[in-house]
Amino acid sequence: MRVFLGITGASGAPYAARLVEVLARADVELGICASGAGIEVLATELYANARLSRDETLERLLEHADGGNVTVYDPNDWKAPYASGSAKVDAYVICPCSMGTLGTIASGAMDNLIHRAASVALKEERKLVLMPRETPLSTIHLRNMLTLREAGATILFLAPGFYHGAESVDDLVDFIVGRALDQLGLDQALVKRWGE
Repeated sequence: MRVFLGITGASGAPYAARLVEVLARADVELGICASGAGIEVLATELYANARLSRDETLERLLEHADGGNVTVYDPNDWKAPYASGSAKVDAYVICPCSMGTLGTIASGAMDNLIHRAASVALKEERKLVLMPRETPLSTIHLRNMLTLREAGATILFLAPGFYHGAESVDDLVDFIVGRALDQLGLDQALVKRWGE
């Protein structure tokens, strides 16, 4: 299975880091692209240092991808396989997905590889999971999400449930990551399923 993970500048870096860890352990080929703002959020939320360089931030993030088949792409790499519908890609995830990214994708504009990959997913009718966290939501945010849902994207909001007996923040992160894996059709045992 081939999966693209875009990381943008919304709060939610722990979700992205956990996704990297879990997808790297699964039998997937993982392509990662982080926007400039995404790098800053990763550095701030995971490593408490917004001034970390892009390279150091990604190096630390990839420590979570122990032994996985992972490739990092520059946001301006238009030759990446994820920039073309002719490449075989099974699923695309943007986590966290900023409202700026969501709005750009909803408009059909493409300023970087993340936007282009999402556009490819929609035009090729492939699985696209967008994971926003912004709150409260404006009418514009809601309209953009509806536009993308109508175009075939899944909107998986970064809002964990509490009914599964979470005992830590990690448990809350796993709740959402487990839901994302379900959307991708990957087996997961991160969270006990309702009724089990």
